[in-house]
Amino acid sequence: MGAWHPESPARLQAIEDQLIASRIAPFLEYRLAPLADVDDIARVHLPETIARVRDNIPVALAAEMGKGGPYFPLDGDTSLNPYSWQAALRASGAAVAATEAVIAGEIENAFCAIRPPGHHAIPSASMGFCLFNNVAIAARHALDQCGLQRVAIVDFDVHHGNGTEAAFHNDPRVLMVSFFQHPLYPYSDVHADHAQPDNMVNIPLPAYTRGDTIRALIEQQWLPALEAHKPEMIFISAGFDAHRDDELAQLALVEADFLWMTEQIMIVADRHAKGRIVSCLEGGYNLSALARSVVAHVKALARLT
Repeated sequence: MGAWHPESPARLQAIEDQLIASRIAPFLEYRLAPLADVDDIARVHLPETIARVRDNIPVALAAEMGKGGPYFPLDGDTSLNPYSWQAALRASGAAVAATEAVIAGEIENAFCAIRPPGHHAIPSASMGFCLFNNVAIAARHALDQCGLQRVAIVDFDVHHGNGTEAAFHNDPRVLMVSFFQHPLYPYSDVHADHAQPDNMVNIPLPAYTRGDTIRALIEQQWLPALEAHKPEMIFISAGFDAHRDDELAQLALVEADFLWMTEQIMIVADRHAKGRIVSCLEGGYNLSALARSVVAHVKALARLT
């Protein structure tokens, strides 16, 4: 996306380097991500949303060949380059393939180290660095193609997962629990009367909220809702930009908080979902904090803590 853009390929390299440095890489099984079928994406996104990404890749390619930089803007901070269509298919494909592998019992759970992220992409538009909503696509696949009846989505990115909420608004099969800094992009899901759809437990937080406060809110609000829903599978929008070192926001989590949250999610998954979890990378833009936090998250998923 250009050297100025925080959603860069360096994010995945930093994660890979830290997984190696932490010495847990030999305990993990690595799989290459396939391309998603467009039909998978169309279970969440409108045809015109898909077409706007696919059909403007030639525009970006033409720009790369000599007219002002290889980018086509979808909005102020979300652009396409000549490789964006393939990258978006690969990211969603990873989430779908992980879902199928977990449901088939090939693996207990999965972390998808993917980009672009997805949780801001609403059915009718790409936005907020996100082209297609990877977690929503995977959850819909689990419900519509794999026969599950109930799933949960846990979103601990610092920004509200407005796209995921839009995809499953009032869908009783899907419980979404999240917290997010407010006010902060995308400036959504804060209701004057505190009313939310019955299947949403989304907690707005002021800047500089620390991990101890967030842990208490999770115990009070997330965990009872998850227990009542009894999900057959849990999906995680794993954003790590709530870390205190991340420059794009002002929450104050540290690696131990991400590990604790993951362990709590696993307890619910073990009780109700046969341990089935698919986690997909969302935000996290301080490379060191991102990589350390992912290692904590993956250690918990791999039961190495």
